[in-house]
Amino acid sequence: MTNPTQQPSDIVAANEVALHGVDEPPTQPDVAESAGPSRIRSVVKHILLVAAALLMIYPLLWMLVSSFRPTAFIFREPGLWLTDPTLDNYAQGWFALQHPFSQYLLNSIIVVLGAILGNVVSCSLAAYAFARLKFKFKNVFFAIMLMTIMLPIHVIIVPQYIMFSQIGWVNTFLPLIVPKLLATDAFFVFLMVQFIRGLPKELDEAARIDGCGHWGIFSRVIMPLMVPAIATTTIFTFIWTWNDFFSSLIFLTSPDKFTVPLALRAFMDSTGMSNWGAMFAMSIVSLVPVFLAFLFGQRFLIRGIATTGIK
Repeated sequence: MTNPTQQPSDIVAANEVALHGVDEPPTQPDVAESAGPSRIRSVVKHILLVAAALLMIYPLLWMLVSSFRPTAFIFREPGLWLTDPTLDNYAQGWFALQHPFSQYLLNSIIVVLGAILGNVVSCSLAAYAFARLKFKFKNVFFAIMLMTIMLPIHVIIVPQYIMFSQIGWVNTFLPLIVPKLLATDAFFVFLMVQFIRGLPKELDEAARIDGCGHWGIFSRVIMPLMVPAIATTTIFTFIWTWNDFFSSLIFLTSPDKFTVPLALRAFMDSTGMSNWGAMFAMSIVSLVPVFLAFLFGQRFLIRGIATTGIK
């Protein structure tokens, strides 16, 4: 007897179960079989990435190894195998020029610290003005500021040299530092503007209720929150200024004022008698501060770039 309330489809399903038995549940795919191809792809991908990384850092590794070789054997042994290591290149390179290499490191440190201070202070103030203040033609000035990013340095270096020459600043560190105090690096201004725009304006209103003016809001509210953007500006300014060769070549003429890039260039001789071993050794020494800046500032650099412009 069948239940009169039972649907025809249920009766058919019951009959099939009775005739053929209970169907077995579908088998699950083998996890090991599905994970095999993905694991192989991952291994191949990592091998290719490691090979590409070794290919890119090979010149740096070769320079590092060559700095421990005698100059006569540098270009005779293109590989990375070091047979007779020596520290003579470092000893000779440190005192090979008119002044010890520490003098050129000190000059670069002075220029770098001045540039970092100038960019952090001036660019942050300019960014706060563009991001928070309301004034006439703000959008026009901001657009003009952005257009200066597209100007190559070769366009402005001639009028800058004429101006600094007339006021007697040539062969001093002032042409390399003073422009940084005037927010001339539009890239960092734009970076900080985008970061400040991502901060809620309710913080400014709360500080204004507590009696803070624009300077109080900037120094007590905005600046503490701008640590990632300031760290990014500091790292990029350090690297760009430390490696700047063209501006130093234009404005510095005395050997006692040379920065590290100019000192490294002094190892090159137009007659072909270049001291390659000493130059490679001092190049490694000059790369140590850049490496340390990336090593200790990497997390701030990634955080500052990642959070800039995110609303």
